[in-house]
Amino acid sequence: MSAVQHVHLDFATLTDRERYKLLIGTIIPRPIAFVTTVDESGAVNAAPYSFFNCLSANPPIVALGIEYRGGGDSKDTAQNIRMTGEFTVNIVSDAMIEAMNVAAIPFGPDVDEVSIARLTPLPGTSVASPRLAESPAAFECRRYVGLEIGHSRQIILGEVLGLHIRADALNRENFHVDPAVMDAVGRMGGHGYALTRDRFDLPTMTVGDWEDRRIPLRTKGSH
Repeated sequence: MSAVQHVHLDFATLTDRERYKLLIGTIIPRPIAFVTTVDESGAVNAAPYSFFNCLSANPPIVALGIEYRGGGDSKDTAQNIRMTGEFTVNIVSDAMIEAMNVAAIPFGPDVDEVSIARLTPLPGTSVASPRLAESPAAFECRRYVGLEIGHSRQIILGEVLGLHIRADALNRENFHVDPAVMDAVGRMGGHGYALTRDRFDLPTMTVGDWEDRRIPLRTKGSH
């Protein structure tokens, strides 16, 4: 195999926009958090974020990266979490992608994105923020810690208190979640998105497997 050429980019010499484009174009696909919150009066807000992931299982921690508005003010999601300490992460499926795109429009705080996107809010169990009935899975979270980083974005860590998941997506005997039922969507660079239907399995090797050269073969996942 011939060597592939690489170039080195020093982030200290790049603009904010250039660094952003490189990060979102290479860290792919990224899971999407469709976050629902409520303000102090109980008004619901919903917005998608692809700077999102699971960071820990014990304690169960998820992370949101929420950009400030152009003028430096906090977005409604971050403000609501700061004031109430709660939020719900709804996983985005392919069937929800158009509604998610509507909720991504930068409406004012007086606009009900859930209603405009024709989504169905359901009461939370452990938090005041609702979950979305259309989502295959929703994590109810309590703010664990918030980090102010630089001038453009803040990081919010949330402790997962509970999960609502489609009954047909979960095997209760072994807690296996069926990715086909989840049918989740991932975020690519620019305006790109990706489906999660093209999958394969690759067992993790033991030291003995490696020493005996028993290299597991990847197998095509079910569709």
